[in-house]
Amino acid sequence: MSETVSTRTEEDLLGPLEVPSDAYYGVQTLRAVQNFKLSGVPLSHFPNFVIALAMVKHAAADANHQLGYLSPRKHEAITQACQRIMQGEFHDQFVVDMIQGGAGTSTNMNANEVIANVALEHLGCIKGDYKQVDPNNDVNMAQSTNDSYPTAIRLGLLLGHDRLLQSLEQLIASFTTKGKEFDHVLKMGRTQLQDAVPMTLGQEFKAFATTLEEDLCRLRTLVPELLCEINLGGTAIGTGINADPSYQHLAVEKLAQISGHGVKPAVDLIEATSDMGDFVLFSGMLKRTAVKLSKICNDLRLLSSGPRTGINEINLPPRQPGSSIMPGKVNPVIPEAVNQVAFEIIGNDLALTMAAEAGQLQLNVMEPIIAFKLFDSIRLLHRSMEMLRELCIEGITANEAHCLHLVEHSIGLVTALNPYIGYQNSTRIAKKALETGRGILELVREEKLLDEDVLDDILKPQNMIAPRLVPANS
Repeated sequence: MSETVSTRTEEDLLGPLEVPSDAYYGVQTLRAVQNFKLSGVPLSHFPNFVIALAMVKHAAADANHQLGYLSPRKHEAITQACQRIMQGEFHDQFVVDMIQGGAGTSTNMNANEVIANVALEHLGCIKGDYKQVDPNNDVNMAQSTNDSYPTAIRLGLLLGHDRLLQSLEQLIASFTTKGKEFDHVLKMGRTQLQDAVPMTLGQEFKAFATTLEEDLCRLRTLVPELLCEINLGGTAIGTGINADPSYQHLAVEKLAQISGHGVKPAVDLIEATSDMGDFVLFSGMLKRTAVKLSKICNDLRLLSSGPRTGINEINLPPRQPGSSIMPGKVNPVIPEAVNQVAFEIIGNDLALTMAAEAGQLQLNVMEPIIAFKLFDSIRLLHRSMEMLRELCIEGITANEAHCLHLVEHSIGLVTALNPYIGYQNSTRIAKKALETGRGILELVREEKLLDEDVLDDILKPQNMIAPRLVPANS
């Protein structure tokens, strides 16, 4: 015999519904849970988003109290509830699926109901006694989902931004360290998977650091500018209906104080309520970084390929057995996982772009998928960079002798001799080396095309990896 679940009765536009008596959410949240069984990812999966929702409600309550619309008793109870959520409590009560219809109304009401019931408990009242603190009339006062929800999305992204930057900074530092460690390791560069000209392994790793540093600079400077302009106070469509004329400025000011981020009112609230352009640009920046990381991981997999029949210039730290049938096989599982994260982020960007385009008139009802994809991309990007740095980059070693052997036996070495023996001679020597399997240097010496001291000077590593003056009479 199953246990009887204790419930309380709550009522909304559609009628009464039994809500679990211990739940801090209410009837509108429960309806959303019943309707949207989609991604299986609830709001609580992204703590910064939940914290941002509580911050927005806190700022609204502060503004409404200061303007005389919210009593001291209700204000104290609501803000105390918000603060507890901001500190990490009650996150398990944010149960609505990230993908939902209604332009985020279910998310907004989940927040309103949880805050109201935590406030009621603080006042010594029973859950659901909304005559004391009402989710709509009190917690949602002077707000619409259409301004509080996108404001919370922007703020939630800002709350996680520093952590993303930190993981990127640390990964860049790791590549830079490896660049210095491998600075003396001469190897062949490759273009189109064919031998090109000599370089150092240090130069290759320093280039990885540089390409990511470009993205770090853009993420550090552009993202706050993109996300700090909010439409809080615009209410339903940006006209500010049902809000005091002084509310918008005051609520935004309070939110800046509460969050510690320099949020500011949007210049045009109607435009800011319907336009998703900032989210598209931010997602594109995350995609760009993911694409770069994936390319780097492709390179790491190629450079470590083998070990006997591949390039094998570097060794990735072994992390787990690579095969259930091939003994001794160890796969580059960490770079492979980063590749897959990049594919997910690229897909997220496409879904978000289509959602941004699908907006109509004064609102974009597809904001839930936009929020989901942005928070998911940030989370995946942060985690993948931490994994790549800790479990792969920091443990990479170089096969120095093998790198030098490949240089000395590469057809590409002839490029370094080209300014001295001429293009025709270089082409002929390269062709002969390919046909006979003999080395470039062996053939040049055999034909006495260069004096030994000149050849030695050309082949000094420092003379092959950077521009240098070529003697005019060569």
